[in-house]
Parts: sequence; C-alpha cells; structure tokens
Amino acid sequence: VQLVESGGGLVQPGGSLTLSCAASGDIDRITDMGWYRQAPWKQRELVAAISLAGRKKYGDSLEGRFAISRDNAKNTVTLQMSSLTSEDSAVYYCEADDRHWPGYAHWGQGTQVTVST
Repeated sequence: VQLVESGGGLVQPGGSLTLSCAASGDIDRITDMGWYRQAPWKQRELVAAISLAGRKKYGDSLEGRFAISRDNAKNTVTLQMSSLTSEDSAVYYCEADDRHWPGYAHWGQGTQVTVST
C-alpha cells in the first residue's frame, strides 16, 4: 500500500487548506484511514479518521474546523481545514489501517502545513 499526500503549503492565519491522500497498491487491505500531524518537539497526534463505512472521529477540539471525507471509489481521503492558526502548523501524515495486519498502519511521507503571515 502506498499513500501519497498533497495540498500542503503556506497559509495565513484564519485561512483554509485542503489536504488529499491517494492510496494505491493493494488497496483492498485498507480499512480505516486518517490524518495525523506532528509539530516540532511534539508527539504525533490524531487529526481525524474515517472508517470504510464513513464513521468519523476527530482529535480534541478539531471537529468544527476540520472535516474528513473519503471516496472509496477513488481511494482517496481528504481533509478540509479552516480557521487555521499557527498551532495547526505541522507535518500532516496520511494513515491507513491494514485488515490483514491488525495494529499495523501504512503511512504517507507527510506534507508540511505552515500557518503564518
């Protein structure tokens, strides 16, 4: 399974950004997909996750500003982010769970999001 993120970049405070992740390879292995982020000197944290059936969960205090969606036909997962602040600056990683290897996750290479003037 390969995951490729796109859509990161520089955005001003209060702005919006959309990240996309495209899955390829043995995609039938994939179950839940999600986004995590890691800022310098901080632990990687959950941003949002979505199941095959579309059930969603969000990291603390992110629901309302962030929205995750998934297109199973296109094997993509999207993260829409709004009202961004400097605290949202981080490397954002796409993640996919593997039905054959419970507890194992596939990861993308990450995409940088910087919120700054």
